[in-house]
Amino acid sequence: MGSIYMSDARYKRILLKMSGEALAGPQGFGIDPARAAEVAQIVKGVYDLGIQVAIVIGAGNLWRGSAGIKQGMERSTADHMGMIATVMNALALQDSLERTGVVTRVQTAIEMRTVAEPYIRLRAIRHLDKGRVVIFGGGTGNPYFTTDSAGALRAMEIGADVLIKATKVDAIYDDDPKKNPNARRFDRISYIDFLNLRLKVMDSTAVSLCMENDMPIVTLNFWQKGSVKRLMLGESVGTIICHPDE
Repeated sequence: MGSIYMSDARYKRILLKMSGEALAGPQGFGIDPARAAEVAQIVKGVYDLGIQVAIVIGAGNLWRGSAGIKQGMERSTADHMGMIATVMNALALQDSLERTGVVTRVQTAIEMRTVAEPYIRLRAIRHLDKGRVVIFGGGTGNPYFTTDSAGALRAMEIGADVLIKATKVDAIYDDDPKKNPNARRFDRISYIDFLNLRLKVMDSTAVSLCMENDMPIVTLNFWQKGSVKRLMLGESVGTIICHPDE
């Protein structure tokens, strides 16, 4: 563990939700080992603070279910394909983390025992307590739920202090800041306001689940130098979604 003790950090256990695109190369598709290594270095920087890190990763770099559905594919089939694709991403990230010296376990909601452990909540918590990073693949294991919802669910199950949504934008805005220079930036926003404004940063099911269980969500630019680490050390980074009185 690094030179800083966990007591100095704002959070002790985090769930990092990232999109599959985080592992894609410049073309935006597939798995780029160099990009996976970059992600691993950022995660290691947080892990070295003595913080327990769990990760849920999407599959948009490998499979977009919406494309299949548009062609008439059954929704459940499209979603199951996406869940399996998340396991490929989880294995790629595990490999990159292990090569930085971080012991990592992949657990998956869809059983594939020769490849990864099945998802078992208490075992995941035990891994975290032993200083291992845990990557949850396979989404929730159910169709009709996004990996955002999987991130919210796993955050609750493992008793995370915060759900961090890793994006390419530095905060939540009420409009696309690239297209609208007058877009309003939120430093904090309540769950209800987020849902009422129909903001697209995160799936509404995931946000509702967090609201009902008092799980704060921080969205930030994962690629901004030191953003996650700075958040851990108490700086105000990105946008926090929480109850108004928090």
